[in-house]
Amino acid sequence: MSDKKHPRNTANYKSLPSNPKLKEYAKNLRKAGNLAEVLFWKEVQKGKFLGLDFDRQKIIGNYIADFYCASAQVVIEIDGSSHTGKEDYDLTRDEFMNSLGLTIIRVSDKRVKKEIGAVLEFLKAHDKFENYI
Repeated sequence: MSDKKHPRNTANYKSLPSNPKLKEYAKNLRKAGNLAEVLFWKEVQKGKFLGLDFDRQKIIGNYIADFYCASAQVVIEIDGSSHTGKEDYDLTRDEFMNSLGLTIIRVSDKRVKKEIGAVLEFLKAHDKFENYI
């Protein structure tokens, strides 16, 4: 783990479109948090992952991303059973986020629950995080 703290890329963060009507819903999602998201959050909050700042349940346009890292321009989605049957929705959402220059990394909730260490190593090996190691 890197001890170096990387400041939030505020320009990236503020440049994203955001639907204010989703603010309360995003807040409720943060409070409810499923187990995999809570486990992942404990590992990345407050710069614990490579010194990077992550946001949880970040509103991007008309969508809510599970986790967003402004410095790396990465959205991390923890996919569980709620995504079953929503492949077309996820594809449209990913295309929108890609059009904003974001990279979407999907991880299964089962893997987060059973192998959080391996998930973090997988993310560290991703080219979007190579400049922060």
